[in-house]
Amino acid sequence: MNYKENRQWGMFENLLDTSYCKVKEITILPNQAPSYQYHHKREEIWVITQGHGRLTLDDETSEVKVGNIIHVPIGAKHRIRNIGSTELTFIEVQLGEYFGEDDIVRLKDDYGR
Repeated sequence: MNYKENRQWGMFENLLDTSYCKVKEITILPNQAPSYQYHHKREEIWVITQGHGRLTLDDETSEVKVGNIIHVPIGAKHRIRNIGSTELTFIEVQLGEYFGEDDIVRLKDDYGR
């Protein structure tokens, strides 16, 4: 069974967790966003599968929608906000040397974490 975790902004489900990559399905509720963050040990590739959002990548913003593919390099500051009225969902593929949640460096967070 896949591991699921609810968060204040939505939830994520681990689809694959190996020594060489981790794959998650991430769902963000309307008008919510995870923290503005970066990672020391992993890069991420996101494929938007439902909804639309506002991506911030190294202080540059753009709108994203279904079918967009986003590359988040190691060390890049990133955040995505759901700007729609339905859930925003994307598949996240993590590549690197470590995939733990403790490799998140939060710069801004709507929930005081």
